[in-house]
Amino acid sequence: MATPVNQRVQKHREALRMAGLRPVQIWVPDTRRPGFQEECRRQCRLVAQADSADATIQQFMDAALADVDGWTV
Repeated sequence: MATPVNQRVQKHREALRMAGLRPVQIWVPDTRRPGFQEECRRQCRLVAQADSADATIQQFMDAALADVDGWTV
């Protein structure tokens, strides 16, 4: 007979805790909400404008990208 779902979930959570992990809850924007896409576009435009006005941002991004070399397995 199959293990009830709640018992399997509890076992899984216990295994994660034994591995040194703990659960967290975060709240994120609801992507289904009306106006979400428009707000994303608005914020992206603001970031792009700020980036284009800052001459050092590209240097910072290049340095950050170079710093991740070797991070992948």
